[in-house]
Amino acid sequence: MSVSYVPVQWNPNKWKYDAVLIALVVVYIIVFLRLGTPAADFTRPVDGAILRIRAFGSCAFLMLTVILAIGPLARLDKRFAPILYNRRHFGVMTTAVAFTHAMYVLGWYFAYAPIPRLEALLVSNTSFGQFLGFPIEALGIAALLILSVLAATSHDFWLSFLSAPVWKSLHLMIYPAYVFVVAHVALGYFQDAKSPVFALIFTGGALTVAGLHLASWFKERRFSPSTEKWVKACKPSEIPDKRAVIVTISQQERVAIFRTGNSFSAVSNTCAHQGGPLGEGKIVYGHVTCPWHGFSYKARNGCSPAPFTEKIPTYNMSLENGVLFIDPKANQPGTDVEPIIVEGVVHG
Repeated sequence: MSVSYVPVQWNPNKWKYDAVLIALVVVYIIVFLRLGTPAADFTRPVDGAILRIRAFGSCAFLMLTVILAIGPLARLDKRFAPILYNRRHFGVMTTAVAFTHAMYVLGWYFAYAPIPRLEALLVSNTSFGQFLGFPIEALGIAALLILSVLAATSHDFWLSFLSAPVWKSLHLMIYPAYVFVVAHVALGYFQDAKSPVFALIFTGGALTVAGLHLASWFKERRFSPSTEKWVKACKPSEIPDKRAVIVTISQQERVAIFRTGNSFSAVSNTCAHQGGPLGEGKIVYGHVTCPWHGFSYKARNGCSPAPFTEKIPTYNMSLENGVLFIDPKANQPGTDVEPIIVEGVVHG
């Protein structure tokens, strides 16, 4: 265990995660193709190739919607955390589905173009100065390029090589990609669609992503950042046993309050390995364990068990009127802090 790059091997959970994803994608595509033909507008017959274009395109949109919903869901309810841990696999698979959609578009609409297909796509519509009729192809290409970069840099090597802050900033580009996808669909398919079904799914998905992010933001706002006084965290009963609640101290710092039975300790939310979110992990064999690569620390002092030497900052806490408060000033990494003991606490 070291702060240098350490390859992470595949495990049964990763295989199961990917197997379930692949199965869901295959089922969705098959169902879409089966139901798409009778649902098509027979006044303008829809070719099988167009159905495949729509099947893979809508699948990519729904997958991207779920990816962006997983983060706030995990912050709102820890039961969604297991879906979060291998989210990068989800992103790579989404890129593959979106790429398949693009290949079908090139193969159907530009198969007989006198110039290269990609060039034909780029010059087929250049009406950038208008809203209706805007080149949706450019929006789709922009989204696909971003997704491709994120998929190519999803491996842990890039997380270590670029450093956690740079890697995370790069992968926040998924939000502009989603905006491009939303605009791509809204300015394209909606202008030609007759059925309201996909319109409802599309609108509902986009609003769900926005609503979940707002809900998680409001939840974190309950823990008002302060640099002058201790920060109100939560009631002990709000923390599940062997889990944590993440408290926002400032724009740069979050603290994870872990519970083991009736004992409560606060440590930095950032793993010393590659910046993983410790508060999304759990207590395993008595140690705080990072959900990314399994690095572990003692909750009371932030030290890795021997013979490892990694350390993370700890925080002082107090219990007032049945509520936990955190001193926003971090202790030096490895500082021992006596846990807060709360007798008779029951998770609500």
